[in-house]
Amino acid sequence: MTGRSAEADAVAASIAKHVRGLRQARGWSLDELAYRSGVSKGMVVQIEGARTNPSIGTLCRLAEAFGVSIGRLVEAATEPVVRVVRADEPPVLWKGPAGGAARLLRGVNDPAFVEVWDWRMAPGERHVSGDHAPGTRELVYVHAGAFTVLVDLEPHQVHTGETIDFRADRPHEYRNDGDEPAVLTMVVVMPPGEHDRGRP
Repeated sequence: MTGRSAEADAVAASIAKHVRGLRQARGWSLDELAYRSGVSKGMVVQIEGARTNPSIGTLCRLAEAFGVSIGRLVEAATEPVVRVVRADEPPVLWKGPAGGAARLLRGVNDPAFVEVWDWRMAPGERHVSGDHAPGTRELVYVHAGAFTVLVDLEPHQVHTGETIDFRADRPHEYRNDGDEPAVLTMVVVMPPGEHDRGRP
């Protein structure tokens, strides 16, 4: 795991532990998880060996296959009655080429699947996302700057103080076309249950 920060190593180790545990608890082989998630078997092997930091898209596919939030793959399995997340705790799961970053502030699985993200996109940065599980929605509030969301290739510009709510069960993209950083809070709400990409 050389060449990565201690934080990245810790995140990779946590993801490896949870992906392997969830797969084994279901009695799935590596091939079965690859088939259900649409993630290659080679990538699953790399993830379970903590030899890579998977992209957000890969984490989404694995989480959806298991019927859990991304937070379940990154954080502890048990959810306490009350939890305060320290400012330095949320892991960075996306880094933009110009210094932008996305941190998973919290993901919960009970009573519903919800994730809260902090996104900061530098001018010119973009993130392309595939389709999530059917019924998934995303709500994004813009604290500063502006950004564009493409849903089914149709652009929607969102400015400071505005919120966008859209169906994320189709391909979508976020980008900052402006000349100042965009600061966003994103809430992802997912339907319960496993999502098997290998079967219609």
